[in-house]
Amino acid sequence: MSLIEKLTPEQEALIPVYWKKWRAIALSTERIDREKAAEVVKAAYTAIGKQQPEIIFCDSFYAGLTMLLKKHPKLNSNNINFINLNNNLMNYIFTDLTNKNLELSYQLNTQLLRDLPIFNRDFVILEYVLEKKSKLKIKKINLDRLWLKSQHLASHCCWVDFYVSVLNCSYSKMRWKTLQSLSRFCGWISPFEKICIVCDRPLHLRFDNQNRLHAEGEPAIEFIDGYSLYSYHGVTLPEKYGKIHPQQWQASWLLTEENAELRRVLIQGIGYTRICEELQAIELDTWAEYTLLKIDADVDEESIYLLKMTCPSTSFIHALRVPPNINSAREAIRWVNWGIEPEEFAVQT
Repeated sequence: MSLIEKLTPEQEALIPVYWKKWRAIALSTERIDREKAAEVVKAAYTAIGKQQPEIIFCDSFYAGLTMLLKKHPKLNSNNINFINLNNNLMNYIFTDLTNKNLELSYQLNTQLLRDLPIFNRDFVILEYVLEKKSKLKIKKINLDRLWLKSQHLASHCCWVDFYVSVLNCSYSKMRWKTLQSLSRFCGWISPFEKICIVCDRPLHLRFDNQNRLHAEGEPAIEFIDGYSLYSYHGVTLPEKYGKIHPQQWQASWLLTEENAELRRVLIQGIGYTRICEELQAIELDTWAEYTLLKIDADVDEESIYLLKMTCPSTSFIHALRVPPNINSAREAIRWVNWGIEPEEFAVQT
């Protein structure tokens, strides 16, 4: 491959085409063809010189994890014989990429992978972190190492496809075919020396406008066997919060929730206006239709100070959080309005 310092306009125009193609594959919720998936897994093992494994299919990755622990009840970080199919196949796909292309590769990959969802570690260890750690009896193990995620495969295939199809890079046809087949025809994979667990795709995937796992009052990810993940703008929620719409969340939950990140999410979902009303905020000072409030309850890492604003014409109440070192409503108004004095702000508006 000759040195490419800059893409042509025609090549740049194709970037979103490949991004959309592999994003659709990454977010597919179609049932996998188990016969086809078995063929692909066997081909992948053969491609990297491994013996054919026993292939076990499961309806969700949690069912797959349970099955894995039945096969390996003493599984821990010291005896994991995980095979990284992705890295093994990626090695030597290309035969003529050199360090001279690294700068362009970085720029190109950044554009190709823009907003391509790659599920974070919480997706893998949800039950372990939240509710079922004791049932699975997992100790001293990073569960993220046990899975080859179809979304990660798709992200790699996205840029490989562009290099192969658009930049005409020389490549190993067998390894490239195997890599993209894993992404197209399999769900999550847990490959070991003698056993490979393949999990089906979820029934539903839901995201916010920033491609973070998100749903309100329903699972962000839901599998055919009923296993679900609840998430609020990318933060994993326990079922007790996730199954209830944020409009019905209760400010009193903040008094008993010990996890700081979950408290932050609850505050975001409930909103300061309802928190003021339900937790009986203390009135510190007033100026015109503005009131400085304080919530002494232990609902955050520090006391919550709020500027409550009441619209004179509609009586609509809105509250904004202000720094705890503010002592008056006038000072809070000035802080909210970037240093503009209340009287001057009133004239401007």
